[in-house]
Amino acid sequence: MDARLPGDAFPEPEKERAVMTAWERFLAGEREPVFSLRELVARSWERSQRLAVDPRQAAAPPPIADSSLEEIKAGYRDLLQASAPVMACARDFLRETGTVMLLTNPSCMILTMEGDAPTLDAAKTIHLQPGAAWGEDVCGTNAIGTALVLAQPVQIHSAEHYCAGIKRWSCAATAIRHPHDGEILGVLDVSGLSRSFSRQSLALVVTAAQRIESRITMQEMELRYRLLEVARSRSRSDGLLVVDRRGYPIWASENARAAIETLGGMIDFSRPSRLVGPMNPAQDTPAVPSWLRPEWLEAIVDHGERLGAVVHLPLPRVGRAARGASERHYVANESVPHAFAGIVTADPTMQALIRKTDRLARAKVPILLLGETGAGKEEFAQGIHRAGPHAGGPYVALNCGGLSRELLASELFGYAEGAFTGARRGGMAGKLEAAHGGTLFLDEIGEMPLDLQPHLLRVLERGEIYRLGENTPRKVDFRLVAATHRDLRREVEEGRFRMDLFYRIAVTTVMIPPLRERQGDVAVLSAHFVAHFAARHGFPAKPLSEEALVCLQRYAWPGNVRELRNVIESALLMSEGDSIERGDLPPEILGEGMPSEQENIFIKEGNHPLDGTITLMGAEKSAIMRAIAVHGGNLTRAAADLKIAKSTLYEKLRRYGLDGNIIKRRGKG
Repeated sequence: MDARLPGDAFPEPEKERAVMTAWERFLAGEREPVFSLRELVARSWERSQRLAVDPRQAAAPPPIADSSLEEIKAGYRDLLQASAPVMACARDFLRETGTVMLLTNPSCMILTMEGDAPTLDAAKTIHLQPGAAWGEDVCGTNAIGTALVLAQPVQIHSAEHYCAGIKRWSCAATAIRHPHDGEILGVLDVSGLSRSFSRQSLALVVTAAQRIESRITMQEMELRYRLLEVARSRSRSDGLLVVDRRGYPIWASENARAAIETLGGMIDFSRPSRLVGPMNPAQDTPAVPSWLRPEWLEAIVDHGERLGAVVHLPLPRVGRAARGASERHYVANESVPHAFAGIVTADPTMQALIRKTDRLARAKVPILLLGETGAGKEEFAQGIHRAGPHAGGPYVALNCGGLSRELLASELFGYAEGAFTGARRGGMAGKLEAAHGGTLFLDEIGEMPLDLQPHLLRVLERGEIYRLGENTPRKVDFRLVAATHRDLRREVEEGRFRMDLFYRIAVTTVMIPPLRERQGDVAVLSAHFVAHFAARHGFPAKPLSEEALVCLQRYAWPGNVRELRNVIESALLMSEGDSIERGDLPPEILGEGMPSEQENIFIKEGNHPLDGTITLMGAEKSAIMRAIAVHGGNLTRAAADLKIAKSTLYEKLRRYGLDGNIIKRRGKG
């Protein structure tokens, strides 16, 4: 079936007769082009037919018993709690509009409904009620099931429904996603009889879903803070790793990080990566990676609520010989201070920079780390903490990009009890307070909203903070390390960063060179990552062939060490021989099949060649395109991978003239 409606736009209600005719012809087996049908509807009808949904059915399957529904709802307590204010508003807002709002779980089973009372009664005639399932596999094309399949907002009007008994209705729905990793938690829908059709229904449901996702974000913040407080208070080990109830690592002590490396594992806090299976109360031993033993896990339960778990890791014995094979791939270089031993380098300039940074670390002054994305700013920050006077205190890190202004303020300053709806009893300490006596690392500080900057400046100058909603100052003492890939001087000139804050955080600066400028580090780091990932995945370590190494050394590495790490892991997993060959490397490393937007890493500005010199703009443009490609066009995840705010990513897309192409491609997906 060929859909010809331009832009897949929502049809006019008066075209209902044409859509109905298309449906009848479709059921009769006709497949010639139908000009009045949207593509998403056509594809959904085809799926419905393949799933053997009866197009003549009058309603959804009957709802399950109330007792069974209550058991199911117990498993979605957080979703229901986050949506409660939204559903309460729907009860009043949708009164006398002929529409209702309903919330489902990821299986499209309706958990709760609110809205116009007569419409609620009418909905029961088609089993649009709590306890009924509305997936495409049982009800065919409908906004709930189709929105879940497509993972995008969908509006289905009248005759566009697949089943005859539902064609009197119009509905709009969108998926509700978890803010941490994008997992679909449920679907929010607005439905009504066809006469209640409104183009604003889709905007309403999307806005309401965003409110629910924002409340879920706040709930997760509260639970994570509680988890950290309880976990640290019960800790019996220096090798402590804290995992939230969904299985994601959220904090690890420095000793735990060293232990994980020794065991052949790896934790990447810069991106969502589930470590263990979800903390299901009915499952005492969730799935764990091969290097982690189940008996090391201890569930954390507070007031009857399961918050997550702590992993008590055995610490490696002191002594170089006892560190195990998984650490032997580090370059032995006595000129690198011990606090920075985690930075693998053979480049003399880099080694000199590390020694300089080690000296700076001993004085309690703010340090600003400058460098491209993926160059290793986090590793330098951790080394500064270990080498500094506050090494015995906590190391607290926060990325200023990727958080909304409100969430960033809450993360930084904490909040008092009753500061906002949903604030936990007793309030919550922020990162500034948590770093007391230790080091605070503010990554991507250039992304900090302008109106928050004077509040941070006040903390740095006076050594005291005010929690949100609180009038009593709290004393704090910490060492600040900030980092950015932006040119902060230019940001100051253009009014996006305060001059006084810039001079306060940039007392000393460390410029971390990109990987392409570090002599010999591509080879050294490649060997390091091969050994690391071989141990992690249980593979034998393989050498790199000369041809493969030459390709790696010739590449520009716009994503720096992080990109090299990903390439080596992929090549190791793809390699079938006794060594990693040139053909095991991705096409972009070989210079083959590069998209036109990325083809000039060694670019020319105007008509003047740079003789192979790589410009920062060219490298940044390539890194952006690669991140978007890796994440299948998902700009939210691409921004998180690049460690920049999504708004900044949009700005850069516009700057490089890529926004139109990217948006067009995402629309096709």
